[in-house]
Amino acid sequence: KRQLKDVVREEAERSGQFFVTNPWLGGTLTNFRTNKRGLKRLKEIERMREDGTFDLLPKKEVIEIEREYDKLQRNLGGIADMEELPGAVFVVDAKKERIAVNEANKLGIPLIAIVDTNADPELITVPIAGNDDAIKSVRLITSQVADAIVDARELIVKEEAIERAEKQEAEDEKPARAQRPKRKIRARLPEQDEGEEE
Repeated sequence: KRQLKDVVREEAERSGQFFVTNPWLGGTLTNFRTNKRGLKRLKEIERMREDGTFDLLPKKEVIEIEREYDKLQRNLGGIADMEELPGAVFVVDAKKERIAVNEANKLGIPLIAIVDTNADPELITVPIAGNDDAIKSVRLITSQVADAIVDARELIVKEEAIERAEKQEAEDEKPARAQRPKRKIRARLPEQDEGEEE
């Protein structure tokens, strides 16, 4: 929906997630390998822009490549860096984006969606009852989902840092542990000998 594109894009970018704000292309998930070709071409054109290849090509060819780039960017720009299928899909309008819902269900990908009275909640893993037409409603729900993602990512980063610190601490203690038993054994031997004599 045109009025919701900016909301979805802003919240997806804020939470570091992939997004699609144009009509869902059939096969975006179910035919992901084929879509990877389009993503590869998108990156190839971006490289051509940066490395000066456009300066060496005729203007007509550059214009055609720019048109191709605009189309690819419009359809795949939000998922350009997606290397594998997502762990979950969030959909703003479960009825309008039924192709995305069907693809996610076919692949067993959990679905979180705003479900208005005209949509079937049975198709959604986590249905969120709400008005999927009102900008305020969509902004509120989408921002809460984005906040949850941001919080989860921060928690994961903290847990990974703690885990690394614990591993480093264990590595630092290994040489000290290896020396301690030798000292204890040496200290115990004379005592054992004395006990045996008595």
